[in-house]
Amino acid sequence: MLTRPGIVGRVLPRLLRRLLYAGAYATAFAVLVMAASSLWVIGRASGHVYDEKSVPPAPVALVLGAQVYQGGTPSPFLAARLDIAHRLLDAGKVRAILVSGDHRRWDYDEPGAMQVYLVARGVPASQVVLDYAGFDTYDSCARAKRIFGVTRAIVVTQSYHIDRAVALCRQLGVDASGVGDDSVRIYAGPWAHSVVRERGAVVKAAVDVLSHRDPVFLGRHEPGVDDALS
Repeated sequence: MLTRPGIVGRVLPRLLRRLLYAGAYATAFAVLVMAASSLWVIGRASGHVYDEKSVPPAPVALVLGAQVYQGGTPSPFLAARLDIAHRLLDAGKVRAILVSGDHRRWDYDEPGAMQVYLVARGVPASQVVLDYAGFDTYDSCARAKRIFGVTRAIVVTQSYHIDRAVALCRQLGVDASGVGDDSVRIYAGPWAHSVVRERGAVVKAAVDVLSHRDPVFLGRHEPGVDDALS
């Protein structure tokens, strides 16, 4: 007669082996998906990322949002992006700046803070256009094309993010070049965290593109960019 401990002794190793195999397959699949997504991003952005001096002119600089501190002060990451856009405007590389970020809550306003920062440094308010529904990179790129009518732009963000931003904008119909900032690497903790987070973000970008999802908010054409360029 087979005892209960004997049954457990046979079934348990078999179950553990199945769990190990399932875990190994899931890990391998995740690695493949991440690698494929990264290759797509790199390939789509290849040849379209520049430094400030060599980037081809475009009508619009699209500045992607980032954290704003309480009181409306842009984080170092965001301030660096805005400073690049300001210099591009002064150099005649762009004629308008579209600031796209998160304003889901009334007490948190990335685009508004970005506008205040730029205007305080001499950028005419008429050349700064606000997109309050740029909740992520995909939404910012999609809305730049579908809501604001942007067809050619220089995307500005950090260097760890620039390939994904350019790839998404180009995939969504914006003839985009990109300029990435490296000046805030001194903030080692946030930079390292963002670089690690970017690995997962490239997978989300690929899923967004494959699903053809709409941005969170759509609507009628906004004339702000047209007005700023006229």
